[in-house]
Amino acid sequence: MAAAAAWARRAPRFATVVDSVGKCKAYTHTGFKSHYDALVIGGGEAAYLQKGGIQTAVLERRHVLGGAAVTEEIFPGFHFSRCSYLLSLLRPHIHADLELKKHGLKVYMRDPNAFTPMLEEGLRGGPPRSLTLGSDLAENQREIGRFSQKDAKAFSDFVLHLEKLAGAIHPLLDAPPVDIPGVTTGSLKRRLAAAKTLKPVVKCGLKLGRNIPEFYEIITAPISKILNRWFESEPLKATLATDGVIGAMTSPSNPGSGYVLLHHVMGELEKAKGAWGYVEGGMGGVSKALANAARSYGADIFTEKDVEHVLVDSDGAARGVVLKDGTEIQSRIVLSNATPYVTFKNLMPQGALSAEFLKAVDQIDYTSPVTKINVAVDKLPNFLAAPTPDNKPGPHHQCSIHINCESVDILEAAYTEAMNGRPSTRPMIEMTIPSVLDPTLAPPGSHVVSMFTQFTPFRIEGREWTEQDREAFADNVFDWVEKYAPGFKQSVVGRDILTPPDLERIFGLTGGNIFHGSMSLDQLYLARPLPSLSDYRTPIKGLYLCGSGSHPGGGVMGSPGWNAALTAMADLKRH
Repeated sequence: MAAAAAWARRAPRFATVVDSVGKCKAYTHTGFKSHYDALVIGGGEAAYLQKGGIQTAVLERRHVLGGAAVTEEIFPGFHFSRCSYLLSLLRPHIHADLELKKHGLKVYMRDPNAFTPMLEEGLRGGPPRSLTLGSDLAENQREIGRFSQKDAKAFSDFVLHLEKLAGAIHPLLDAPPVDIPGVTTGSLKRRLAAAKTLKPVVKCGLKLGRNIPEFYEIITAPISKILNRWFESEPLKATLATDGVIGAMTSPSNPGSGYVLLHHVMGELEKAKGAWGYVEGGMGGVSKALANAARSYGADIFTEKDVEHVLVDSDGAARGVVLKDGTEIQSRIVLSNATPYVTFKNLMPQGALSAEFLKAVDQIDYTSPVTKINVAVDKLPNFLAAPTPDNKPGPHHQCSIHINCESVDILEAAYTEAMNGRPSTRPMIEMTIPSVLDPTLAPPGSHVVSMFTQFTPFRIEGREWTEQDREAFADNVFDWVEKYAPGFKQSVVGRDILTPPDLERIFGLTGGNIFHGSMSLDQLYLARPLPSLSDYRTPIKGLYLCGSGSHPGGGVMGSPGWNAALTAMADLKRH
């Protein structure tokens, strides 16, 4: 390791420039180095590796850094978090270890954080009702009490219950899964070393204590079952249920949706549990900070370097990559941030993997319900349920705004339509307006609006999406927003529609799945993405999976890469 670090100090450096939206260009007179210790196919693992003395280069397929965590100026003056749009699940130890604040990461905290407007007649001449939830427990109880006093009293206990269950999982997020083969087979020395991987499981069990049965239930049960036990009011249940289905082709009544809820509340931001926030400059700001950290340690970063395939030698080991332009880049190891499907089906040379293994890869579920719509507007949406005059933002404008979420039945109906091959006629819409807190994203008086919509199938009744289909779905979404916020459609100056096939084509998200694979129980922990691949190693020696398709799964920014990098560095040290 010391020799690698010394060699890295002697090697020529690239002068790399990353602009405010994450566009990156690397300039040098000599091109790529003749050899690297590690190549990363898209992603932020370079900082961990380079900090550990592993000379590393990142190869990004597109013109912007960050995979799905990118900022793009789609319309002049409007900068969008084009794919991912909120931050919470970046693990705190990674944030601290890489000094991401020093490298430019700034986050705007949201409070309140959830706003659900209703479509109903106003009561006694007042506006339609709405439900707003934030960090103030007393205020939350007042809001919920307008629908049910019983629910208002139960809410604090429910939040504490979820926080305890989510907090117990943290040791599992920050370490590779248990090394089952190591614990059960091999020499005594190997078994003792592998036994250390049991430590996070033991910590998790001790934290759960008597709550183990409740934990088992929430990860296996439908979220509707859990919520029906705690609450009676539909607006509250539907608002909470959105976190049980967001990004997942599932409904509140499907087993396993409880885990999706838990997955989305186990984050932390600025030491606030379960909080979500906006990154200054958009989500590309996360990628920019990671790139700055990697460069500060000496890593090289390249954009518009599309990998054709991984180089595999006669011994079945990864030895670098070949780019689409024919350039060969040598390295000791390769880490892939692509989905498991792309890694094994698109980036492997013919015959490098067995037919049996590839058949297992084909069975990974990538079903996605998401169509992302990015909208430029010249004024804020003005909601009937919480009117604000003169284009001035109210507290609810900084929230995740849940539209068509008055009842769980509405979510169920939307899901059923998509499962029958049709885009939902009354889709679930999660709207965010980050420019309310971050003025760098849009011209004065204007705003960027993110719409995370569900449910839409990858194919419409078995056929490909057409441009007419895309526009018709977006028109329907806008018609629904218009009902809640009259004048919205007139404010639109541009829109960017990303259906599941678009998310796959542009961002490499197989099936359009934002998690790099469904977050179902058969694809978590020891089985993510397959039982034979849960330790980040692959059948190709020296090739590692480091993206969201690995444990602990999608949305948990940094942990898959952190765990994969530690695994790869340990292997390099041994060999």
